[in-house]
Amino acid sequence: MPRPSRRSRTLRRVHKRIPGGKTKLTYEKRKPSRAVCSECKQPLHGVPRERPYKQGKLTKSKKRPERAYGGVLCSRCSRRKIIKQARVQKND
Repeated sequence: MPRPSRRSRTLRRVHKRIPGGKTKLTYEKRKPSRAVCSECKQPLHGVPRERPYKQGKLTKSKKRPERAYGGVLCSRCSRRKIIKQARVQKND
C-alpha cells in the first residue's frame, strides 16, 4: 500500500521502466493548465504545458512564440492590437 501522502489523486501515477527491465510505479505532479490569451481567453498555441522546472530547460524559442505579445495574446488578438496601435499613431 502506498504511503498516505501518495494516496490522493493530486499526484499522477506513472509506470516507469527501471534498468532491470521491470516497471515501477512512480508519482509525479500533474501538468499545469494551458496558457490562455489575456483578452479572449482562448488557449495559446506554441506555449508548452509544462511545469516550471521543465520549462526552464527548454530553449527560448520553444518557450513561447517569437512575435510581439508572444505568450500573452493569441495571434488574432495581437494582430488586432498592433493594427489598432498603428492607426492611433497615424492619426497623431
